[in-house]
Amino acid sequence: MARPSLREKLASSAVETLHASGFHGCSIQDITEAAGVPKGSFFNHFENKEALAIDTLRRYLENSGSDIMFDTTKPPLERLKSHFLFLASKFENCNFERGCLLGNFATEMTKEYPRMREELRLVFETWCGAVESILREAQAAGDIDPRHDPGELGRFLVNAWEGVALRLKITRDRGPIDEFFHITFKVLLK
Repeated sequence: MARPSLREKLASSAVETLHASGFHGCSIQDITEAAGVPKGSFFNHFENKEALAIDTLRRYLENSGSDIMFDTTKPPLERLKSHFLFLASKFENCNFERGCLLGNFATEMTKEYPRMREELRLVFETWCGAVESILREAQAAGDIDPRHDPGELGRFLVNAWEGVALRLKITRDRGPIDEFFHITFKVLLK
């Protein structure tokens, strides 16, 4: 089996390091140490720390469970709930300490790093669009109130979820997750 390249070691290590410590909470030295590579090799593979953070964001998204939303063998609202349950399990697996990397980067980087800001804007737009698509399907199936605007509701759900991710870092328990599921699936989308 081929050994991972230095770039791959840096990139995969950065997902863990940046998610655990935040963009401003860790240095390039921390990232290279976690990857077990010489610090000098960093700039052979990444222009700067922001470029690594953008790569990290893309890798994080690969494991976000977004494919669950597109499994058309299941009803739309079941897919939506399964997607958020998957995300909730990721929070639980790290004892509710890390939050969502998207929200973490948004609060840390949007002013000083315009490339990351644009990357995050596109990610949130795509995520909201996927949720909107599911809600349109649910409306067409008669599962949710046709008076709801699916785009507005999709953005609201994503924004509410990011609020949950933030609160979890404070409460360190399932309370915000349980409230989200109750309001979303038993009140709003019933």
